[in-house]
Amino acid sequence: MNIEKIKENKSIEELLEFGIINIDKSSGPTSFNVSEFVKKKLNLKKTSHFGTLDPKVTGVLPVALSRACKLSGYFLGEDKEYVGIMSIHKDMDIKKIRTAIKEKFIGKIIQMPPLKSRVKRQERERSIYEFKLLEKQEKNILFRVSCEGGTYIRKLLTDLGDFLTIGAHMLELRRIRAGIFLENDKLYPSVKLYDFEKAVKRYKEGKEEDLRKIIIPAEIIQKLHKVVKIKKDRLKHIMAGVPLLESDLKEKYKIKKEEIISVFYENTFVGMYKVIDSDDIFAKAEFVI
Repeated sequence: MNIEKIKENKSIEELLEFGIINIDKSSGPTSFNVSEFVKKKLNLKKTSHFGTLDPKVTGVLPVALSRACKLSGYFLGEDKEYVGIMSIHKDMDIKKIRTAIKEKFIGKIIQMPPLKSRVKRQERERSIYEFKLLEKQEKNILFRVSCEGGTYIRKLLTDLGDFLTIGAHMLELRRIRAGIFLENDKLYPSVKLYDFEKAVKRYKEGKEEDLRKIIIPAEIIQKLHKVVKIKKDRLKHIMAGVPLLESDLKEKYKIKKEEIISVFYENTFVGMYKVIDSDDIFAKAEFVI
């Protein structure tokens, strides 16, 4: 389904009720502070962010608006991509560091969360898809990392420094991708809080164009979870949250058991379901709008 066509058929009020804004977080505020700022400026009852960034870390921070907050869990845990600067404590040839990365820090790695993390401190497996050293100036190295959600980049760098016995720490970090949300997306690039605030001001003056432009319809969840469409005459019944039957479906779908799906009636989002494929029950509701 075309997200832009869905957006065209919605009022600004509907977008604020079920939308997402791709915020470009600046250094300083916490992710919670940013989410609260968006909520207060738009006079909403609720907002939530998709994946915490440390106060000093900048970049992509998607913020869900109103009813879209219920989709937060379906966006969390997606792959992330970062660029940053690592400082090594003892100088070393960049070729040796790249060799160490290939040997120990690509693919599945075991990582212990840092002392200040909010999660339980136990070893966890994480996937590092790419860890490239782009440029070196004395002891500072520009790098790019693509990884599984939940990877601690600061810890990745200190672990690398320990492995090389030279020491290393993170100087700067910027998230350039959080799942399907990109820093330089063609339709929905991340927006700085200053520009967001200007768009809200114009909206309150009766000019909604700037604000409308930066709100992403929450129906974009379809990019992460397969779409299943239902029959029109079953819509009211299904909106009550009852299980989804094979007879409710507009067509036959071959989807694996336990898979999470996004259910729509034409272009209207209905909810998120888990496929159980038991008897005539196709899926059970996890969240119905």
